[in-house]
Amino acid sequence: MEVIRVLADLHVADIPAARGFYTEFLGLSTDDFNLGWVAQFSASEPSAYDQTVRIQLVTRDASAQVDPVASILTPDVTAAYEEVKQRGYEIVYPLTHEPWGVHRFFVRAPDGNVFNIVNHDN
Repeated sequence: MEVIRVLADLHVADIPAARGFYTEFLGLSTDDFNLGWVAQFSASEPSAYDQTVRIQLVTRDASAQVDPVASILTPDVTAAYEEVKQRGYEIVYPLTHEPWGVHRFFVRAPDGNVFNIVNHDN
């Protein structure tokens, strides 16, 4: 599977209450997007050490019964889904086109961590 970007998905109880730490202290931008249950924050410019810094705060997933620890963006989520099935990893949320414009599924790694494998709909 080709990986485009990895975003940490941090569980928080209240995104507005957490916002100040990430924007004021860490210096990340205000919401790149905010769906109420998930919001993404990023550095205004790429850092000298890496690509653009991004993080997501999640209160609960809007569709799935479990929250992922990270979102892994890939150019071909359908191929990734087929590879996960072929390798026998546990799919905890099926391949789905979500109403907010992503195509995704959740997979549980052998260590128990759940990952959101995702691509944005075109």
